[in-house]
Amino acid sequence: QVQLVESGGGLVQAGGSLRLSCATSGRTSFSNYVITWFRQAPGKEREFVVGIAWRGGSTASADSVRGRFTISRDIAKNTVFLQMNSLKPEDTAAYYCAAKSGFINSNPRVYDYWGQGTQVTVSS
Repeated sequence: QVQLVESGGGLVQAGGSLRLSCATSGRTSFSNYVITWFRQAPGKEREFVVGIAWRGGSTASADSVRGRFTISRDIAKNTVFLQMNSLKPEDTAAYYCAAKSGFINSNPRVYDYWGQGTQVTVSS
């Protein structure tokens, strides 16, 4: 069973940075999987942030975070990282990592595995 565990959230001032981690387990290889970060603010739908293909490392990101957020993976540690720079108050949300086989997809409904989430709060 695939398990995802997020960490690294917290409170930061606008303009600051945070790095989130998504530790994966439960498979001998994630080579056919993509790991994607979503976020959900109170009263809003869960939205796509950025994803990465485990094999090859190709990425896709939402327009709202492009140039500020960077996703990467450490294959040896089975961990995906989300480096968030130039944070804005509108980035405040619970951040979730999710996994599925195949290609990166911005629709959260097609993802099979989810972590429990980590809260990011950006103060103005």
